[in-house]
Amino acid sequence: MRNINEDTITTAVLESIAGCDNPRLKEVMSALVRHLHDFAREVKLTEAEWMEGIQFLTATGQKCDEKRQEFILLSDTLGLSMLTVALNHSKSPQATEATVFGPFHVHGAPQLEQGDDMSGGAVGEPLFVQATVRGIGGEAVPHADVDVWEADADGFYDVQRPELTGPQGRAVFKTDGEGRLNFKAVLPVAYPIPTDGPVGRMLAAVKRHPWRPAHVHFIVKAPGYETLITHVFVDGDTYLDSDAVFGVRNSLIGNYVRHAPGTAPDGSVQATAFHTLDFGFVLEPA
Repeated sequence: MRNINEDTITTAVLESIAGCDNPRLKEVMSALVRHLHDFAREVKLTEAEWMEGIQFLTATGQKCDEKRQEFILLSDTLGLSMLTVALNHSKSPQATEATVFGPFHVHGAPQLEQGDDMSGGAVGEPLFVQATVRGIGGEAVPHADVDVWEADADGFYDVQRPELTGPQGRAVFKTDGEGRLNFKAVLPVAYPIPTDGPVGRMLAAVKRHPWRPAHVHFIVKAPGYETLITHVFVDGDTYLDSDAVFGVRNSLIGNYVRHAPGTAPDGSVQATAFHTLDFGFVLEPA
Protein backbone atom coordinates (compact mmCIF):
# COMPACT_ATOMS: atom_id res chain seq x y z
CA MET A 1 0.00 0.00 0.00
CA ARG A 2 2.25 2.73 -1.33
CA ASN A 3 1.63 6.06 -3.02
CA ILE A 4 -1.98 6.15 -1.80
CA ASN A 5 -3.88 9.31 -2.70
CA GLU A 6 -7.36 10.73 -2.14
CA ASP A 7 -8.75 8.62 -4.98
CA THR A 8 -7.27 5.27 -3.93
CA ILE A 9 -7.26 5.38 -0.11
CA THR A 10 -10.84 4.16 0.29
CA THR A 11 -10.14 1.01 -1.71
CA ALA A 12 -6.96 0.45 0.27
CA VAL A 13 -8.77 0.64 3.62
CA LEU A 14 -11.53 -1.68 2.40
CA GLU A 15 -8.93 -4.19 1.22
CA SER A 16 -7.28 -4.05 4.65
CA ILE A 17 -10.44 -5.45 6.29
CA ALA A 18 -11.27 -7.92 3.53
CA GLY A 19 -10.13 -10.80 5.73
CA CYS A 20 -12.62 -10.07 8.51
CA ASP A 21 -14.43 -13.35 9.22
CA ASN A 22 -17.44 -11.72 10.90
CA PRO A 23 -19.82 -10.97 7.99
CA ARG A 24 -21.91 -8.37 9.83
CA LEU A 25 -18.88 -6.56 11.25
CA LYS A 26 -17.30 -6.52 7.80
CA GLU A 27 -20.49 -5.13 6.26
CA VAL A 28 -20.84 -2.38 8.88
CA MET A 29 -17.18 -1.37 8.88
CA SER A 30 -16.99 -1.32 5.08
CA ALA A 31 -20.05 0.91 4.80
CA LEU A 32 -18.74 3.16 7.57
CA VAL A 33 -15.40 3.64 5.77
CA ARG A 34 -17.07 4.36 2.43
CA HIS A 35 -19.51 6.91 3.87
CA LEU A 36 -16.91 8.62 6.07
CA HIS A 37 -14.53 9.01 3.14
CA ASP A 38 -17.31 10.24 0.84
CA PHE A 39 -18.35 12.76 3.51
CA ALA A 40 -14.79 14.10 3.78
CA ARG A 41 -14.54 14.41 0.00
CA GLU A 42 -17.97 16.05 -0.35
CA VAL A 43 -17.29 18.84 2.16
CA LYS A 44 -13.54 19.02 1.37
CA LEU A 45 -12.82 18.53 5.04
CA THR A 46 -9.83 20.49 6.32
CA GLU A 47 -7.36 19.17 8.86
CA ALA A 48 -8.38 21.91 11.29
CA GLU A 49 -12.06 20.96 10.94
CA TRP A 50 -11.32 17.28 11.49
CA MET A 51 -9.30 18.11 14.61
CA GLU A 52 -12.26 20.19 15.83
CA GLY A 53 -14.49 17.16 15.25
CA ILE A 54 -12.15 14.91 17.22
CA GLN A 55 -12.11 17.39 20.09
CA PHE A 56 -15.92 17.56 20.00
CA LEU A 57 -16.26 13.78 20.22
CA THR A 58 -13.64 13.64 22.98
CA ALA A 59 -15.56 16.26 24.98
CA THR A 60 -18.78 14.30 24.41
CA GLY A 61 -17.23 11.21 25.96
CA GLN A 62 -15.79 13.19 28.85
CA LYS A 63 -19.26 14.54 29.66
CA CYS A 64 -20.65 11.03 30.16
CA ASP A 65 -20.93 9.45 33.61
CA GLU A 66 -23.19 6.97 35.41
CA LYS A 67 -25.99 9.56 35.49
CA ARG A 68 -25.64 11.20 32.09
CA GLN A 69 -25.09 9.85 28.58
CA GLU A 70 -23.98 12.68 26.30
CA PHE A 71 -23.50 10.34 23.34
CA ILE A 72 -27.17 9.29 23.54
CA LEU A 73 -28.05 12.99 23.65
CA LEU A 74 -25.92 13.58 20.55
CA SER A 75 -27.53 10.64 18.75
CA ASP A 76 -30.98 11.92 19.74
CA THR A 77 -30.42 15.48 18.54
CA LEU A 78 -28.98 14.32 15.21
CA GLY A 79 -32.08 12.19 14.59
CA LEU A 80 -30.00 9.01 14.55
CA SER A 81 -31.78 7.53 17.57
CA MET A 82 -35.23 7.87 16.00
CA LEU A 83 -33.92 6.61 12.65
CA THR A 84 -32.59 3.50 14.39
CA VAL A 85 -35.90 3.04 16.23
CA ALA A 86 -37.82 3.34 12.95
CA LEU A 87 -35.53 0.84 11.20
CA ASN A 88 -35.80 -1.74 13.97
CA HIS A 89 -39.38 -1.43 15.18
CA SER A 90 -41.72 -1.76 12.25
CA LYS A 91 -44.97 -2.59 14.00
CA SER A 92 -48.48 -3.74 13.27
CA PRO A 93 -50.83 -0.77 12.80
CA GLN A 94 -52.56 -1.44 16.12
CA ALA A 95 -49.34 -1.71 18.16
CA THR A 96 -48.10 1.24 20.21
CA GLU A 97 -45.28 3.07 18.46
CA ALA A 98 -41.79 3.21 19.92
CA THR A 99 -39.73 6.33 20.42
CA VAL A 100 -36.35 7.39 21.80
CA PHE A 101 -34.88 5.94 24.99
CA GLY A 102 -33.40 9.22 26.22
CA PRO A 103 -30.28 9.78 28.35
CA PHE A 104 -31.82 9.68 31.86
CA HIS A 105 -33.08 6.14 32.40
CA VAL A 106 -31.65 4.50 35.53
CA HIS A 107 -31.54 0.75 36.16
CA GLY A 108 -32.74 -0.43 39.55
CA ALA A 109 -35.64 1.99 40.04
CA PRO A 110 -37.79 1.12 43.07
CA GLN A 111 -40.42 -1.58 42.58
CA LEU A 112 -43.78 -0.13 43.64
CA GLU A 113 -47.27 -1.55 43.99
CA GLN A 114 -50.45 -0.68 42.14
CA GLY A 115 -51.71 2.74 43.19
CA ASP A 116 -48.42 3.87 44.74
CA ASP A 117 -47.00 7.37 44.34
CA MET A 118 -43.82 7.28 42.24
CA SER A 119 -43.06 11.00 42.62
CA GLY A 120 -40.93 10.50 45.72
CA GLY A 121 -41.60 14.09 46.72
CA ALA A 122 -40.91 15.60 43.30
CA VAL A 123 -42.53 19.01 42.74
CA GLY A 124 -45.52 19.12 40.42
CA GLU A 125 -49.28 18.94 40.17
CA PRO A 126 -50.67 15.48 41.00
CA LEU A 127 -51.21 13.11 38.10
CA PHE A 128 -53.20 9.88 38.37
CA VAL A 129 -52.37 7.40 35.60
CA GLN A 130 -54.59 4.50 34.60
CA ALA A 131 -53.22 2.27 31.87
CA THR A 132 -53.80 -1.06 30.22
CA VAL A 133 -51.34 -3.38 28.50
CA ARG A 134 -52.71 -5.64 25.76
CA GLY A 135 -51.51 -7.61 22.75
CA ILE A 136 -52.47 -6.77 19.19
CA GLY A 137 -55.23 -9.36 19.42
CA GLY A 138 -56.82 -7.48 22.31
CA GLU A 139 -55.67 -9.99 24.95
CA ALA A 140 -54.71 -8.63 28.35
CA VAL A 141 -51.02 -8.89 29.25
CA PRO A 142 -50.88 -9.73 32.96
CA HIS A 143 -47.87 -9.13 35.20
CA ALA A 144 -45.99 -7.06 32.61
CA ASP A 145 -43.08 -4.99 33.96
CA VAL A 146 -43.69 -1.29 33.37
CA ASP A 147 -40.68 0.97 33.98
CA VAL A 148 -41.74 4.62 34.30
CA TRP A 149 -39.69 7.79 34.67
CA GLU A 150 -40.26 11.52 34.25
CA ALA A 151 -38.95 14.99 35.01
CA ASP A 152 -40.43 17.17 37.75
CA ALA A 153 -42.32 20.45 37.36
CA ASP A 154 -39.01 22.32 37.11
CA GLY A 155 -37.99 20.18 34.13
CA PHE A 156 -35.32 18.17 35.96
CA TYR A 157 -34.88 14.42 36.37
CA ASP A 158 -33.75 13.21 39.77
CA VAL A 159 -30.26 12.43 38.43
CA GLN A 160 -29.90 16.13 37.61
CA ARG A 161 -30.42 17.07 41.25
CA PRO A 162 -27.23 16.29 43.21
CA GLU A 163 -28.91 17.24 46.49
CA LEU A 164 -31.25 14.23 46.34
CA THR A 165 -30.43 11.12 48.36
CA GLY A 166 -33.05 8.86 46.76
CA PRO A 167 -35.01 8.41 43.53
CA GLN A 168 -37.80 10.74 42.46
CA GLY A 169 -40.12 10.41 39.50
CA ARG A 170 -39.20 6.85 38.61
CA ALA A 171 -40.45 3.38 39.50
CA VAL A 172 -41.17 -0.10 38.13
CA PHE A 173 -44.71 -1.50 38.36
CA LYS A 174 -46.42 -4.73 37.36
CA THR A 175 -49.76 -4.91 35.63
CA ASP A 176 -52.44 -6.89 37.44
CA GLY A 177 -53.99 -10.15 36.24
CA GLU A 178 -56.07 -8.26 33.68
CA GLY A 179 -53.25 -6.12 32.29
CA ARG A 180 -54.23 -3.00 34.22
CA LEU A 181 -52.01 -0.49 35.94
CA ASN A 182 -52.62 2.60 38.04
CA PHE A 183 -50.22 4.87 39.90
CA LYS A 184 -49.70 8.44 41.01
CA ALA A 185 -47.06 10.79 39.56
CA VAL A 186 -46.71 14.49 38.76
CA LEU A 187 -47.85 16.30 35.63
CA PRO A 188 -44.94 16.40 33.17
CA VAL A 189 -43.81 19.73 31.71
CA ALA A 190 -41.76 20.74 28.68
CA TYR A 191 -38.05 21.04 29.44
CA PRO A 192 -34.77 21.77 27.65
CA ILE A 193 -32.29 18.96 27.18
CA PRO A 194 -28.98 19.68 28.94
CA THR A 195 -27.05 22.41 27.12
CA ASP A 196 -23.99 22.63 29.35
CA GLY A 197 -22.00 20.19 27.22
CA PRO A 198 -20.85 19.74 23.63
CA VAL A 199 -24.35 18.85 22.40
CA GLY A 200 -25.67 22.15 23.76
CA ARG A 201 -22.88 24.03 22.01
CA MET A 202 -23.68 22.23 18.77
CA LEU A 203 -27.38 23.17 19.00
CA ALA A 204 -26.52 26.80 19.66
CA ALA A 205 -24.10 26.89 16.73
CA VAL A 206 -26.74 25.67 14.27
CA LYS A 207 -29.48 27.88 15.80
CA ARG A 208 -31.66 25.07 17.16
CA HIS A 209 -33.67 25.18 20.38
CA PRO A 210 -33.13 22.46 23.02
CA TRP A 211 -36.74 21.94 24.12
CA ARG A 212 -38.67 18.69 24.46
CA PRO A 213 -42.47 18.57 24.78
CA ALA A 214 -43.87 17.33 28.09
CA HIS A 215 -43.95 13.53 28.38
CA VAL A 216 -43.70 10.50 30.62
CA HIS A 217 -41.31 7.66 29.67
CA PHE A 218 -42.39 4.01 29.64
CA ILE A 219 -40.66 0.69 29.05
CA VAL A 220 -43.11 -2.22 28.90
CA LYS A 221 -41.76 -5.79 29.04
CA ALA A 222 -43.61 -9.09 29.02
CA PRO A 223 -42.68 -12.65 27.97
CA GLY A 224 -43.76 -13.40 24.41
CA TYR A 225 -43.91 -9.73 23.39
CA GLU A 226 -41.48 -7.22 21.93
CA THR A 227 -40.23 -4.78 24.56
CA LEU A 228 -41.79 -1.36 24.06
CA ILE A 229 -39.80 1.83 24.74
CA THR A 230 -41.99 4.87 24.34
CA HIS A 231 -43.34 8.18 25.72
CA VAL A 232 -46.82 9.54 26.29
CA PHE A 233 -46.81 13.23 25.35
CA VAL A 234 -49.08 16.01 26.62
CA ASP A 235 -51.61 17.21 24.04
CA GLY A 236 -51.32 20.89 23.19
CA ASP A 237 -47.68 21.24 24.21
CA THR A 238 -45.83 24.06 22.45
CA TYR A 239 -43.00 21.80 21.28
CA LEU A 240 -44.90 18.85 19.82
CA ASP A 241 -43.96 19.97 16.30
CA SER A 242 -40.34 20.87 17.06
CA ASP A 243 -39.11 18.24 19.52
CA ALA A 244 -35.33 18.60 19.84
CA VAL A 245 -34.93 14.81 19.47
CA PHE A 246 -37.62 14.20 16.80
CA GLY A 247 -39.51 11.72 18.99
CA VAL A 248 -43.17 12.79 18.71
CA ARG A 249 -45.74 10.49 17.10
CA ASN A 250 -49.43 11.41 16.89
CA SER A 251 -50.40 8.06 18.39
CA LEU A 252 -48.31 8.83 21.50
CA ILE A 253 -50.11 12.07 22.40
CA GLY A 254 -52.20 11.43 25.51
CA ASN A 255 -55.20 13.21 26.92
CA TYR A 256 -54.04 14.64 30.25
CA VAL A 257 -57.26 15.92 31.82
CA ARG A 258 -57.24 18.66 34.46
CA HIS A 259 -59.73 18.37 37.34
CA ALA A 260 -60.81 20.83 40.00
CA PRO A 261 -60.01 19.95 43.63
CA GLY A 262 -62.06 16.96 44.75
CA THR A 263 -62.06 13.19 44.74
CA ALA A 264 -59.30 11.56 42.69
CA PRO A 265 -59.56 8.17 40.91
CA ASP A 266 -57.92 6.43 43.87
CA GLY A 267 -60.61 7.78 46.23
CA SER A 268 -58.34 10.33 47.88
CA VAL A 269 -59.54 13.90 48.30
CA GLN A 270 -57.27 16.38 46.59
CA ALA A 271 -57.17 19.91 48.00
CA THR A 272 -55.63 21.27 44.78
CA ALA A 273 -56.25 20.72 41.09
CA PHE A 274 -55.09 17.36 39.75
CA HIS A 275 -54.79 15.59 36.41
CA THR A 276 -55.65 12.17 35.03
CA LEU A 277 -54.26 10.16 32.13
CA ASP A 278 -55.87 7.06 30.64
CA PHE A 279 -53.71 5.28 28.07
CA GLY A 280 -53.64 1.86 26.48
CA PHE A 281 -50.39 0.20 25.47
CA VAL A 282 -50.53 -2.47 22.76
CA LEU A 283 -47.58 -4.82 22.44
CA GLU A 284 -46.25 -6.48 19.32
CA PRO A 285 -45.62 -10.26 19.56
CA ALA A 286 -41.94 -11.14 19.99
